[in-house]
Amino acid sequence: MSSLEPDIEPAEQLRTILAGFDRLAVAVSGGVDSTTLGVLAHRLLGERALLVHAVSPAVPAAATARLRDLATREGAALRLLDAGEFADPRYRANPVDRCYFCKANLYAAIRRIWEGPIASGTNRDDLGDFRPGLSAAAESGIRHPYVEAGLDKVAVRRLARALGLAEIADLPASPCLASRIETGIAVSPERVALVAAVERLLEERFGPGDQRCRIRADRIDLELEAPRLAALGDADRAALLAEASAVVRAHGVVLPLRLAAYVRGSAFLRPRAR
Repeated sequence: MSSLEPDIEPAEQLRTILAGFDRLAVAVSGGVDSTTLGVLAHRLLGERALLVHAVSPAVPAAATARLRDLATREGAALRLLDAGEFADPRYRANPVDRCYFCKANLYAAIRRIWEGPIASGTNRDDLGDFRPGLSAAAESGIRHPYVEAGLDKVAVRRLARALGLAEIADLPASPCLASRIETGIAVSPERVALVAAVERLLEERFGPGDQRCRIRADRIDLELEAPRLAALGDADRAALLAEASAVVRAHGVVLPLRLAAYVRGSAFLRPRAR
C-alpha cells in the first residue's frame, strides 16, 4: 500500500473516507480524476474495489488502453461495459443536458452489475461548472469522495504524483469525444470517429495538449493552444488544414475547416437568459 505525503491533509481525509467503504465501485473514464481515485481505492480496499469503465464510440481508445495497462500493473479488478448511451435518442439528440443522459445510462449500467456503493471522480472544482451529470449522480446515490474530502483539481494532480502516477497526473483534461460536437447537432458514432481521427492527427503533430476538433453547424474548427497557434507560419497552417481536410473527407464529411484558439467547452451552447 502506497503512503501519501503527510502534509496533504485533504488526501489523508480522502484515504479515511475510502477506507470506510466495505466495498466500492469507481466509475473510471481514464482521466486523471477518476483514474487516481480508482487506483487509491484499489490500494486501500484490494479485491473489495472494482474499477468500471464504459467503452463507447465517445470514449477515446487511448483512455481504455491506458486503464487496461494500469489495472494490469496494479493488479486491480477492471470491468468494461457498454453504458448504452448511444441507444438513447435523448443522448444522441445532443441537447444542452446531454451529459445527464450519458451519466444516467452509465450509472444504471453499473447498478446492473454491482450492488454496493459507487463513486465518481468529481472534484470540488467541478461543482462550479454547469454539469447536468451531477443531477444523474444524485438520483443514483453516487458518492463523490474528492468533494467530501475537499480536493480540487490541483490537489488531485498532486495526489496522483504522491501515489507514483506521474503519467496520470500530467494528463491534459479530455472530456468525452461527444463534447466536441456543437450542442444541437446529433451525436453519432461516425461524428465522434471523425473527431477522434482529427485529434490523433493533432497529437501526432503537436504532442499532448489542449487541442480539439470541434464539429459545428457550418464548419469544423481545429482549436490549438493560443501560443502554439500563433507560432504557426502560413505554410504550416496551410499544410495542417490540408492534412486535416483529407482526414475529414475520408470520413465522408464536406465542411470547411478553420484554425482557432482553444476555448474550453466552446462546442457547448447554453440558451441565453431572457
